[in-house]
Amino acid sequence: MTARPRRSERDQLELFRALPRDLAPRDAQDLMAYPFFSLSKSHRVEPIDFRAGEIAIRVEAVPEHGMATIWDADILIWAASQIVEARDNGFRTSRLIATTPYEILTFVGRGTSARDYRRLRAALDRLQSTTVATTLRQPPSNPRNRNEPASDTRTTGRRMHRFSWINEWTERADAFGNPDGIELIVPDWFYKAVLDEALVLTIDRAYFGLTGGIERWLYRIVRKHGGRQKRGWRFDFRHLYVKSGSLSPFKRFAFELRAIIQRQPLPGYTLFLEIEAGGRTLLAFEPAPCGQAVEAVVLSGTRTIVPSGTDPSCYREPKPDLTSSAQSENRPLNLESNNESNFCRGGHSGENRSPTGRKEEERGRQTAFSERDDDAAAASSPPARHGPGGAS
Repeated sequence: MTARPRRSERDQLELFRALPRDLAPRDAQDLMAYPFFSLSKSHRVEPIDFRAGEIAIRVEAVPEHGMATIWDADILIWAASQIVEARDNGFRTSRLIATTPYEILTFVGRGTSARDYRRLRAALDRLQSTTVATTLRQPPSNPRNRNEPASDTRTTGRRMHRFSWINEWTERADAFGNPDGIELIVPDWFYKAVLDEALVLTIDRAYFGLTGGIERWLYRIVRKHGGRQKRGWRFDFRHLYVKSGSLSPFKRFAFELRAIIQRQPLPGYTLFLEIEAGGRTLLAFEPAPCGQAVEAVVLSGTRTIVPSGTDPSCYREPKPDLTSSAQSENRPLNLESNNESNFCRGGHSGENRSPTGRKEEERGRQTAFSERDDDAAAASSPPARHGPGGAS
């Protein structure tokens, strides 16, 4: 008896042709909240290994192509936008997507030169060769099953799901052998997250104009947590460092965060620097009331400076205690959602402390706050919160 030939994954999937219309950019929340991509355009082969409670993520790359970067993730944003738009309009979707390089490049704000096409192919190669193992959205492991690897069950308590960002991709050709676009297959893990409406967020199209890797990563973090927080959110610098998966030293990472706070490049959000009584440095943000801030001075081409009607001037060095609101003190912790992605109330940066340790540290923190308040009553001190240009 001859064995029946096995059908490929492509043969089992129905082809979905990408919609040609202009779509709103949408991003998967899991990809926004956790370290899945390299933040540098340099060739990275060192894996990302992130753990927080029962959440474990390991991203590995091959030396030939290197790890997929946060710029390569623009292709996944395009795919998520296509799938959500088709579903919302009653079209049948699929993990097998047919499109053209031109449609992807124009959607993500890239050029359409031969060089841009070569870069797109290199990005597809990196997405396919980068492998991910994660416990996100996976069921708990069976503690009685001895066949599961100990590293998966004992350290996380949940099953691991392994995949590549693109299962496969191919260049299409018409009957005459002329280029006719490309086809790609997104993984089931990503496809299920996109189809679940609660796991997709619309992002600002200005995101594609952010040039820095940390800027792009920080916008996705801020956008992920900014939707439900009317008064913004706060992150510990060191916990952000752990969540970034960056290879830079912490001092360099903190320096770049301060530079971003000073530049204010994130569309729709205002960033602040806050210092806790115990000395811990926090990055705080809140939604900007009118979108991106307007330059206070407009260069009109004349020899004189023409005010734009805003204040203060961008050519004036702000005072250390300036802030965009009347508030000049650290806001209380807001931990009503996404606790695992922010920071523990009484824990050190990026660490998961035991309940007993958190209670003891909380009592010590309250004592430190009361002592600091007594000192502040005797001698006034500058506000702990700093806006753009503030110093720590």
